[in-house]
Amino acid sequence: MPKHEDKYCPRCNTLFECKVGNIVLCQCSKVELTYEQRNYLAQQYNDCLCASCMAELKTEFNIKQHEASINKIIGGYRRE
Repeated sequence: MPKHEDKYCPRCNTLFECKVGNIVLCQCSKVELTYEQRNYLAQQYNDCLCASCMAELKTEFNIKQHEASINKIIGGYRRE
């Protein structure tokens, strides 16, 4: 019998069903994350997040990465 648990998202306090016993059916499996994105979430939260917050934090991570890349490029031009 798969283990399911009602949880509250630590970020937005939304109630969701965690299906850790059958991760393929869990709501979190709908959000594809890279290793780096997973680490970014894990640095901020130590429990499951709702799919909506996961998607928002994925976008936040991507924006920060792009900004860092742009700043690196701009910084290189300023040195020349």
